[in-house]
Amino acid sequence: MIALYRIAHAIEVLLRRRGKAARLTTTQIDTLLFLKYARLDVRTVGGLAQRLGVSYATASMVVDGLERRGLVARHGLPNDLRLVGLRLTEKGEAQLAEIEGALDGLQAALTELTPNEQAYLDSMLQRVVRSLQQIGAVQVYEMCWGCQFFRAYAHPDNAATPHHCAFVDAPLADNETRFECPDFVPMPERR
Repeated sequence: MIALYRIAHAIEVLLRRRGKAARLTTTQIDTLLFLKYARLDVRTVGGLAQRLGVSYATASMVVDGLERRGLVARHGLPNDLRLVGLRLTEKGEAQLAEIEGALDGLQAALTELTPNEQAYLDSMLQRVVRSLQQIGAVQVYEMCWGCQFFRAYAHPDNAATPHHCAFVDAPLADNETRFECPDFVPMPERR
C-alpha cells in the first residue's frame, strides 16, 4: 500500500513542480487534463465541476483564468445549443504536453518491466480503479467497465479479445476497455 502512496505522491509532486514553473495550480492542471482526456460531450463547465468535485461557479472561475491565458476556449455544442463546450487551444495543448512530460521518468521506470509484468500491473491497477470508482473516489466517465454495452469476459476462449461491446457488436481487447468512448452510456443504477 505504501508503494502506491509513494507513486501517487511522486506523480503529484512532478506535476505540481512542472505546473509551478508554468504558473498553473493543480486545479488548473486537472482542468487541462480533463479537457484532453474526457469525452467531448462532458467537456463543459458542468462536467468539469463534477470531475473536480467543486461548484459550477468555482469551475467557471477556473475556466475564466485559463481562458484569459489563452489555454482554453469556449465553444457552442452542435447537439445542444444551450450548453457551452470547452476545448484546449493550441497553446493549451502545448502547455499540457510540457506538463505531462514531467512523467517521462515514471514511463521510463515502467518500461524496465517485462511486457508481461506491465500487462499484469496494468490489469491490477485497473481493478483498483474500478473499486475506487464504485465507492465514488474516482470519477470515470468513459471506461467500458461502467458502460451498459460492455460485456466483460464474453469471449473467455479468446485471450486476445475476451470482452465484447454490444453497441458496436465487436470483441474488445483488455487494453481497449480503458480508452475513452463516445458511445459510453453508464449502467443504470440498481435499486
